[in-house]
Amino acid sequence: MTTEKQDSGSLAPLLPVEQDERSGRGGSISGAIFNISTGMVGAGIMSIPATFKVLGVIPSFFVILLVGYFVEVTVDFLLKYTHSGESDSYGGLMAESFGKFGSVALQICVMITNLGALIIYLIIIGDVLSGNNSDGSVHLGTLQEWFGIHWWTSRAFSVLVVVVFVMLPLLSLKRIDSLRHASAISILLAVLFVVICSMMAIHAMWEGKTQKLRLVPDFSHGVSFSELFTTIPVFATAFGCHVNVHPIRAELGRPSDMTSAVRISLILCVVIYFAVGFFGYLLFGDSIMADMLVNFDQASDSLIGTALNDIVRLSYAIHLMLVFPVMNYSLRVNVDELFFPKRPLLATETLRFFSLTCILLAFIYGGAVAFPNIWYFFQFMGTTTVMCIMFIFPSSIVLRDAHNISTTREKILALLVIIFAIGTSSVAIHSNIATYIANK
Repeated sequence: MTTEKQDSGSLAPLLPVEQDERSGRGGSISGAIFNISTGMVGAGIMSIPATFKVLGVIPSFFVILLVGYFVEVTVDFLLKYTHSGESDSYGGLMAESFGKFGSVALQICVMITNLGALIIYLIIIGDVLSGNNSDGSVHLGTLQEWFGIHWWTSRAFSVLVVVVFVMLPLLSLKRIDSLRHASAISILLAVLFVVICSMMAIHAMWEGKTQKLRLVPDFSHGVSFSELFTTIPVFATAFGCHVNVHPIRAELGRPSDMTSAVRISLILCVVIYFAVGFFGYLLFGDSIMADMLVNFDQASDSLIGTALNDIVRLSYAIHLMLVFPVMNYSLRVNVDELFFPKRPLLATETLRFFSLTCILLAFIYGGAVAFPNIWYFFQFMGTTTVMCIMFIFPSSIVLRDAHNISTTREKILALLVIIFAIGTSSVAIHSNIATYIANK
């Protein structure tokens, strides 16, 4: 196996595949679809119903389509420059356009975003299994409801078991395509979650227990115009897949299939997001929480209702366990390239691979146990680093046009994407700060 250093100073992705392997033994397009979709359908899905309460059903649908379209456009930007340039990684493209500063800026954003997201994943898993007592209210986890409160049902121990016996074996796989089966199960669990929510919402509507849906924003009941922009980062975070594009593409049997895989994944995720948002909002109405999973943490007057609540919570927790390795893969790639820029990680360097894996996993576990609630950090990521990775950096590559291949249409579209990202992020940050100060 050979690994070549790019002229820009960036290195090929972690554990790349030989060119001759791609023709017959590379990853499948179905595996790429599952891995891309899994990278999108993460923790952000639980915040989407709350955006329907703010925006209303109709604007939410159009915002989902708009963000999905911009994601397709910016991924196409990355793939076009990957085909035309010498780099085979996102960091390499940034280095070709902006030098070392560009690649380091990307790696820092990826590290902040993925570390924060993975810590949040473990926090949610801990909430499902062992509950929490934030904001003065106690919410029992499924283990505590079933077996009572013991040391082995505590957050620290239950999350540790998940980390050691579920996360670590999956993170030990050196090829991202090896995660395709876990990703397929993850997507099926997300679909199961949508089906259960829709069934519960339809049943509640049949019994007349649902509230009237708000089709457009209701400015007469406390919703401000600036608050509408706080929903954009939620959708942007939900659609994030850019950091996984190059590792997945590198293992495809035909790298040209990547465009089709991304488009199919986007269609699948648009359907899932709208279904979750619509039925979640229909089921809980204005009582919907920023994390919809909290709404299922409630007593039911029937055994079936209690069982459905537990199934929803556990299926989502397992879904996050299977999303975790895909998010961690791109994190590990960027951390390795940042600290070992001249020493690409080869398949034979098992010690370095597992050392890096264990260090990152230990740090994420420590953060999840030490900080049981970091939703403000999640909002910060959505308005800053996520916007840079998804929209600003790819569009900047097109505007920089290091290979003189950008068309006038692409440059105009890239400029519109940057204006959209910076504008919505600025208003969202201002609105979040104002809300935080008002609640102090």
